[in-house]
Formats: sequence, structure tokens, C-alpha cells
Amino acid sequence: MSNNLSWSAIVGLALAFIPFSSASVLAQDAAGTYKAKCAVCHGADGKGNTSMGKNMGVQDFSSSAVQQESDSNLAQIIEKGKNKMPAYGTKLSDAQIKDLVAYVRQLGKGK
Repeated sequence: MSNNLSWSAIVGLALAFIPFSSASVLAQDAAGTYKAKCAVCHGADGKGNTSMGKNMGVQDFSSSAVQQESDSNLAQIIEKGKNKMPAYGTKLSDAQIKDLVAYVRQLGKGK
């Protein structure tokens, strides 16, 4: 009986940490996707202060114009592209795009 109780406690503790680790993994995945696909223009901090970003006229993610965009509009921009920004709808899954929107929001808070 005590063996089953201990095993149940271990399994319960392990299951309790799954939501935290999966959120952490998603954040790491979004950061990796951002670094691979977005940072060359938007910069590691989302400020757009790169030679490519300046050349293309990208906006700082902390700007009011970007912050006022809805999540669905930001997702659509990532999916379909806008102005000189290419479309990523065929290169990224819906989940990756959603995670990127959340990551962009986080970068935008770093004024």
C-alpha cells in the first residue's frame, strides 16, 4: 500500500509540472523561431534597429502602432506578410504563428 501511495505521489508531482514545462518549451520554441525568421530585420529586442530593419522601415514592437494591433491582425501580418515583409503562412504552422504573436507582445513590453 505505501508503495502504491509513493508511486501515486511521484506521478502526481510529475503531472503537476507538465503545464509549466510545456509553457517554457513553447516560449523557447517561439524564441527560436523568432531568432531564425524575424530577428535579422526586427532585431533580437524587437526594436527594428538593424541595418535590414532600417532599410525595410520595420516598426518597433513597443510602438503604439504595433501595440494597438489585435493579436489576429498581427497573426495575419505574419501569415500573409505586409509591405516588404514576406509571408510566413506556408513556412510556419498556425501554432507557431500564434506563439510568435505572444513573443512579439513580450518584446513590445520591453520599451
